[in-house]
Order: sequence, then C-alpha cells, then structure tokens
Amino acid sequence: MGEEEQTAGREGGKVQWWGMTHLGNVRKNNEDAFLVMTMDGHSFHYLGKEGEGDFAGGDYIFAVSDGMGGANAGEFASKIVVEKITMLLPKGFRTMASGLSAGFEDLFEELYGETNRALNYLGSQYEECAGMGATLTLAWILPGWLYFAHIGDSRLYYFPAEGGIKQLSEDHSHVGWLRRTGKITEREARSHPMRFSVNRALGAGHQFSSPQVGAVGYQPGDYFLICSDGVTDGLWDRQLLQLLREPEEAEKGVPPARRLVEGALSRSGKDNLTAVVIGF
Repeated sequence: MGEEEQTAGREGGKVQWWGMTHLGNVRKNNEDAFLVMTMDGHSFHYLGKEGEGDFAGGDYIFAVSDGMGGANAGEFASKIVVEKITMLLPKGFRTMASGLSAGFEDLFEELYGETNRALNYLGSQYEECAGMGATLTLAWILPGWLYFAHIGDSRLYYFPAEGGIKQLSEDHSHVGWLRRTGKITEREARSHPMRFSVNRALGAGHQFSSPQVGAVGYQPGDYFLICSDGVTDGLWDRQLLQLLREPEEAEKGVPPARRLVEGALSRSGKDNLTAVVIGF
C-alpha cells in the first residue's frame, strides 16, 4: 500500500468511544483497568474516557484487563498490563502502517509474551505479588479493520449495524469450552460452579501466553464492546444488545458504557465492572 493510498484511507472515517469502570458492590479495590489511546510511528497519546476522532493522527488502541491475585496484586497486575501496551505497541506501528497485516500476530505474541514474563517474574520475587495475573482483551483499530488479541475471560463483542451480537473472543476456561462446543447453554454456563475459573491468563504461573488473535472488518453503524467478566456476570447477551441498541427512553441520553455497567451493577455487582464501547 502506497503512502497516498494510506492517506486516502484515513480520510472520512470517524470513531467514537465510551469507557467506564466501577468497583462493584462487594470488592474493596478495583482490579480492572482499561486503556484508550491513539498512536502513530513516533508516540502515543492517552485519550479521555469518552470521545470522538478520526484516523488522521494514527490508529486507536482499546483494551480491558482484569487483574487477579491476593491483597492488591490483581490491581497491580492490570496496571502493568496497560503499561506494557503503551511501551510496546507504538514501536510496531510503522510495520503495521505499511499494510503488513500478518505482522499483527507477531506483535501481539511479543506483547503478551513479554507481559506474561514480567508478571511471573514479579510474582516469583515478591511475596505480596505471588500468583498475580491478568486477563487482556485488546483491539487495534485502523480504517475499516479491527485487529484483536485476547487471553482470559474478559470479552470482545461485535454488534453489526444490521443487528445481532457476536462474541469474538473465546473464554479461556473449561466452562467457555463447554459453551463453545455446545455441551451447555448460556443459562447453564452462567450458573456453572467453575464459571469464574480461567485456564489461560497472563502471569499467575502460566508458562505460555499465546493469545487468541483475529481480525474483523467494520462498517458505519457497527459497535464493539470490550468488557470484564463483572459486566457479563450481570447481563445476558440479549441484555447487552438491548442496552446498547434499544435502551429505554429514560436511558437514551446515558452513554452506552455507563448503561452497560449500571445495568450489570443493578443485577449483580459481585465483581469489578468495566466496559469500553467503540462505534463508527
């Protein structure tokens, strides 16, 4: 792809986003973290919890991480994950900007591998960090395409403009496998005794950290949602769709991330809750 084609491809498209995190009704500290930033080949810039922009200044990164571990280790872990993203991804922007989409997988593997090693090292060196780990669901957005990487049980959903909802990420848990293979229903998965147990995460003693990697094209009117399991513990898929696409009249003026978080909070709230909604 030539420079003129890249520039032309960045004209006209706009992205909107809304993010919110909440402690929940039970936890004493928030182990969730989310990131909204834009980057080019030279630097990155943190963005506010809500906003709108175009692609003239670079690509967009959205991520949600849910930490785990004793004391404050989970909160520390999710913050380390976010910091690693800001350190590593801008370095790979130039390669990605050249149109080498195959490079996304390598870059995501590097990011997840280095983050996994960092969390495991801290967990082995400091007693207060023992067992620390985190999920990470990340979306890299450029004109027309969303590339994603994922590990754990936070989720990435796709809401196409023509309707419906599709979970793009796979829950890395035994219950997630049962659900994907059709052995249990959504209702059975939501009440399964092992529903909060993950078998793949960053850190937490896991030797390997290969993320699920994928890509999806998007059109105007599409939405994506990245959320922690505190949101999906409170809301069924159909409720996510309703709150995003067809809210009650009184809720239409409420930002979509807040609608989702507050909706899940009112129905559960046993865990921290984080939602990042992205629209075009």
